[in-house]
Amino acid sequence: MAKPPEQVSKTRRRRPVWLDLRRTGRGLGAMLYGGLASLITLTLTFWLLPQISSDGRLPIFRLVVLLAVFSVLMRWILSGIAILIGSIGVLVGGLLSQFAVVYLGITVDPGVDLHGGVEAPVLVSIVMSSISAFVGWVAYAGSDDAYVAEVMRVVHRRARRIQPAPKTGMLIVQLDGLSAPLLNWMVLAGNLPNLGGWIRDGNHSLQTWHTGVPATTPASQAGILHGGSMHIPAFRWYEKETGRVMVTNRVRDAAEIEKRMSTGRGLLADGGVSISNNWSGDAEKCELVFSQAALPNSRSRGYIRFFSSPQGAARGLILCVAEVIKELHQARRQRVRHLVPRVKRGGGYIFLRAITNVLLRDLNVSLITDELVKGTPVVYCDFVDYDEVAHHAGPTRAESLQTLEGLDRVLGALQRIIDILPHSYEIVVLSDHGQSQGSTFLQRYGRTLAEVVDDLVDTTKEPVAAVGKSEGWGPVNAFLTELTMRRSVAGSVTRKALHVKAGEVELGPKDCEPPVAADEQMVVTASGNLALIYLATTPGRVPLEEIELLHPKLIPGLATHPGIGFVVVDSLAEGPVAIGRAGVRVLRTGRVEGADPLTQFGELAAASMLRQAGMPHNGDLVVVSRLDEYTHEVAAFEELVGCHGGIGGWQTEAVLVHPSRWVLTEPPVGSDAVHEVLIGWLEKLGQRKDQREPVESKVKA
Repeated sequence: MAKPPEQVSKTRRRRPVWLDLRRTGRGLGAMLYGGLASLITLTLTFWLLPQISSDGRLPIFRLVVLLAVFSVLMRWILSGIAILIGSIGVLVGGLLSQFAVVYLGITVDPGVDLHGGVEAPVLVSIVMSSISAFVGWVAYAGSDDAYVAEVMRVVHRRARRIQPAPKTGMLIVQLDGLSAPLLNWMVLAGNLPNLGGWIRDGNHSLQTWHTGVPATTPASQAGILHGGSMHIPAFRWYEKETGRVMVTNRVRDAAEIEKRMSTGRGLLADGGVSISNNWSGDAEKCELVFSQAALPNSRSRGYIRFFSSPQGAARGLILCVAEVIKELHQARRQRVRHLVPRVKRGGGYIFLRAITNVLLRDLNVSLITDELVKGTPVVYCDFVDYDEVAHHAGPTRAESLQTLEGLDRVLGALQRIIDILPHSYEIVVLSDHGQSQGSTFLQRYGRTLAEVVDDLVDTTKEPVAAVGKSEGWGPVNAFLTELTMRRSVAGSVTRKALHVKAGEVELGPKDCEPPVAADEQMVVTASGNLALIYLATTPGRVPLEEIELLHPKLIPGLATHPGIGFVVVDSLAEGPVAIGRAGVRVLRTGRVEGADPLTQFGELAAASMLRQAGMPHNGDLVVVSRLDEYTHEVAAFEELVGCHGGIGGWQTEAVLVHPSRWVLTEPPVGSDAVHEVLIGWLEKLGQRKDQREPVESKVKA
């Protein structure tokens, strides 16, 4: 896949562009396609709108040329003033510039006339952008890859001026929520021609790795990027010392958690870049990273190119509307067909899907491309598209699989970009966890877990429930927080418009991070089909014996509930124990009384739950939902049809697709082990400053 280092020459001379027939042909082809697309767009616009007319066909051809020239000039101007106006300013300026380009082009061309007032150029621009997006969609076989094609053309133009990097770099792409069984099936079905092609050709190998508990993005990325997954007991948890519910994709909480686990020598420490992740990996440069979003950062060329490009943000906003319409149709189709399991797919999710599957995906491509062109040693980026859709539609439903196919096209584009560059990159594709499907706990039993707990305890107040409806607000809030931190006029305006407090933007539902008063007695936090229960007024980890004295019905009531698979609690006599409806397992010794409650959860369940029991801030009780015997479906404690966070089903079966010349003799267990594997590969590429002896028993050249 990647060009071998011996094929990369620092001193190679290139033929002048006018003598390179292949490069010249690509350039002429791009110009021809762009001109043809513009001509079709203009022709349809003239036909549809009475606000614009021409004296014949020749003015339309002239207008195609004028619009192209003025668009280039406007982008140069926006790039020049980007530092002054900030990213939001570039976005707004990019949208306004489209109106200005249309107005200037029509004014200069004597054969074209506008009819109407000031709204005429605005209406014409909107219609032209919409038609342009549709034409691009048709031209790329319905794949919405027009912006990727533009990025490719930019790289082609810049490639001959790039100085080759001295060493092969590594691009690590995280496909959030993709399980190994699903990837296997998609490859066998031939639905992923790029990623599946790499595996079929023998260039890459597919390895399954076990995430352990919790099976969440923050925990897995803490291990992969920092080797610090022991700091994350769940997606959200309660800390008795401070009386706070910590939420890992909330900017201020993420920053505090990273301080606890960072050693300064994370995966991206030596010149790497972190893009759209929970954590920085100790990278010097971060883009859209939760833990760093509240810190000022420099502007990337990728930001400017995306926001100022007519195929970038302007086109993206049009396609966002189309994505909203598509989501409404797909949700209705599930209802009409009476598909089960399913959940309501309304509210903010409709817009989150549009943002993650269109705007943020293309922005990520732009940011990655900028780093590849510069020869950044290692780039790590998380694409959340599939995970967000699968939560609400189901991990194996058609719309979720279509999202994976779109991400496969992104991988193909990134490979083509690398092929153009004078330096080489190895591509590693991995996931942070899988997803398990199932009707939710509330759908099955008509009550939430917090309500069940309330019936089993003798308290004067109802338990506080911290339950999320969508993880998608995290990337959006990180994006908006970064924009408000820009030292620019647009940054100041955005801060005031969004009423930014404490240096971060917090949009989305508030019930996933409720305030906890000092006199609260019980707190229940949910992360997929994993729940942590805290006796809030009792300090420290409360043992089984004390819980039985304080609330004698709680543990038996939970363990025998039909929606619960098992409960883990510390005992003074034997340490952590897993209690099910018909038996108990001692996690340290493996001793079983009655029926082992962990049997159907897999051979690694006991080790995973024992490890989780030793984490700081773990719950006094850990609850894992039932696992259906035949369908392997779980019962999430959140209203999500596809979930992860605990154990059971596909959620702990993540993937690692890597160059075949790097052989793994045994599958990694836990994200900390994946961290060690990736560090070893970076050392082989010479991209780590603190070189160690490679562990030959696990990684071979």
